Amino acid sequence: MNKILVFLMGLMLISCNGQEAKKPLTNKKKMDKQNLEYITFGGGCFWCVESCFNMLKGVDAAISGYSGGHKANPTYEEVCTGETGHAEVVQIAYDPKIISYEQLMDVFFFLHDPTQLNRQGNDIGTQYRSVIFYKDEAEKQKAEAALKASEASGRWQGNYVTELAQFEKFWPAEQYHQGYYNANPTQPYCSAVVGPKIAKFKKHYGELGMLKSEVTN
Repeated sequence: MNKILVFLMGLMLISCNGQEAKKPLTNKKKMDKQNLEYITFGGGCFWCVESCFNMLKGVDAAISGYSGGHKANPTYEEVCTGETGHAEVVQIAYDPKIISYEQLMDVFFFLHDPTQLNRQGNDIGTQYRSVIFYKDEAEKQKAEAALKASEASGRWQGNYVTELAQFEKFWPAEQYHQGYYNANPTQPYCSAVVGPKIAKFKKHYGELGMLKSEVTN
């Protein structure tokens, strides 16, 4: 019984900060930029968010990175200190003829708890904040509408703390972060936290027919 208790306590303390990959995974998808649009947002640790969005029909690529800070070319270690001002984010290239902005927002609010301020579970700090970056006033209005719709749906109890911020720069994360979960499914944080969230996501959006028939991310 004591061994079981210690194991469960260990799982509760797991966070993605400081976790290392076993091996890098190259994102082999190529983006056709002619007809694609881009959206950038943060919803906690980017490993889960990136993996899920890469499974959606109409998403050409979801790339993990950093936005919203004051330092150029930040490293993962620097962002983890919370001192650069960046959030862990995912930038998504998508075809609006296949998947809409509103559908992407629905997935975004499904994957994280937008009522938690500067944290997601045991991942604590401004780098894990809930944030949507908009490019212009029109996109800001769409983000505001999506936020209000999600809050009104009652999916999450409490007031949303999701930040809306002007997009300035996206810095891609180190290569080993791209496709991190697929490369490291048995890593402690991935198996305890990311895996269950992805399973829940696949069940919900698979039933809606929004997933690619073959996941290659």
